[in-house]
Amino acid sequence: MAEVVTFGCRINAYESEVIKEKLKDYDKLIVVNTCAVTGEAERQCRQTIRKLKRENPDSDIIVTGCSAQINAAKLADMPEVTLVLGNKEKREIEKYVAGIFADKNQVSDIFTDSDCGDYIITGFEGRHKAFVQIQQGCNHRCTYCIIPYARGRNRSVPAELIIRQIRKLLTAGYKEICLTGVDICSYEPSFSDLVAQILEQIPELPLLAFGSLDPAATDDKFINLLHKYNNISNYIHFSIQSGDNEVLHRMGRRHRREDVIKLCNQIREIKPQVKFGSDFICGFPTETEQAFENTCKLVSEAGLSKLHVFPYSERSGTPAAKMEQLPMEERRRRAAILRDLSEE
Repeated sequence: MAEVVTFGCRINAYESEVIKEKLKDYDKLIVVNTCAVTGEAERQCRQTIRKLKRENPDSDIIVTGCSAQINAAKLADMPEVTLVLGNKEKREIEKYVAGIFADKNQVSDIFTDSDCGDYIITGFEGRHKAFVQIQQGCNHRCTYCIIPYARGRNRSVPAELIIRQIRKLLTAGYKEICLTGVDICSYEPSFSDLVAQILEQIPELPLLAFGSLDPAATDDKFINLLHKYNNISNYIHFSIQSGDNEVLHRMGRRHRREDVIKLCNQIREIKPQVKFGSDFICGFPTETEQAFENTCKLVSEAGLSKLHVFPYSERSGTPAAKMEQLPMEERRRRAAILRDLSEE
């Protein structure tokens, strides 16, 4: 079986399982499924590629994922790399492995991609939780984020295929299913309707969880489902990013700090046992000390108990990269403070 090395998000984890199953008959082949959420993530991917080639000189290395999509030429120039595949090509990786190409850069325009694929996986190696992809891409343009350029436009997996995938994983013995994607609340025609359909059609599902939810798109119907069904996870993770309204505006986010507090309180009223977590970016361009204080206050005001904290990282090609930047030491200092708050 080909070795698959995975960086980044849950959707990459899901796609890596697809790759493992498709390439189960290949030896001396390594696939690196990369991440591009930060410049540091891309650097670590390249470092790993060099290390893998030193340790496996006779193996071919295929690089795919988000870093491959947005920096294909840079990766193709690496002597350690045999083939570079974009996120669209990743879905048909078996065809590219079997072929011979004069150009090792096989990355197309991701914005021409119109679906998410229809492969049904049988399980997740070494995991007790199973991830199920429900959508791809993102139509929003947060000013700090490069991922829409790596994943393309929002497109959704048909509900019947999602339900088939969940049933397959339950048959394999998985007790927790986590719905994942780039922007799952943008599932079309309706994320809340999809969740309701899953819970109604698969009543034997032990536990349903979710990747990051967008506070601006978490509606009353979803909140009512939390009240109606006991097999929804008691942990909800929101993509909040900042607790300051001015910073949220500059980020291009669609919620305000007051929306987050109200949302958490609404959910807590009907399901007091729910715990909340969130992603936060510290040191976003122009973030003042007072703005950072507002973020710290939001943690207690909304009752957030699990924080994923990142110092802001410039991404070339995004509007935020052109804004006035804070020193990296200050970004890291603020991130450390917020992580300590999370520990408390």
